[in-house]
Amino acid sequence: MVATDAERPTVHLHIDSFYVWIRTGFGGYARGGYDVLLDGVVGPWALQPFRDAAERDGLDLYYVVLRPSLDVTLARGTARDATELTDVEPLTGMHAAFVGLGELEPHVIDTSEQSVEETADAVRDRAAFAL
Repeated sequence: MVATDAERPTVHLHIDSFYVWIRTGFGGYARGGYDVLLDGVVGPWALQPFRDAAERDGLDLYYVVLRPSLDVTLARGTARDATELTDVEPLTGMHAAFVGLGELEPHVIDTSEQSVEETADAVRDRAAFAL
C-alpha cells in the first residue's frame, strides 16, 4: 500500500527476495532513483550494512518497526495462511526481539489498533525520521 500510493517511483521489495534473488548490486534500485521499501524482519542486528551502503552512496535511510502488542501479534500471526509463519513460539520470540529497542524506539509504530490504511499512513509519516 505504501509503495502503490507513493508520489515517487517506488519498489516494494520483500526481504526474502532481497537476500535470495538479488545477487549483486544491492543498492541498484535506490541508486537508480527509486525509493525502496524493504518489507520484512530487519532487526537492529542487521542494520549496519544498510547504514554503510546508504552513507557510501549518499542515500537517505529510514527504519520503521511495526510492533503491535504480543496478543495482537499472536492473533494476526496464527490466523495467517499456513505458508507463513504461524507457530506461537517463534512469533513470541520474534516479538521479543523487537521490544526495548533503545535508541531505535522512536522508529516503532504500535499497530495494535490500526487498520491497514492507518498503518500505511503512519509508515509514510515516519519516513521523516532518517537513521
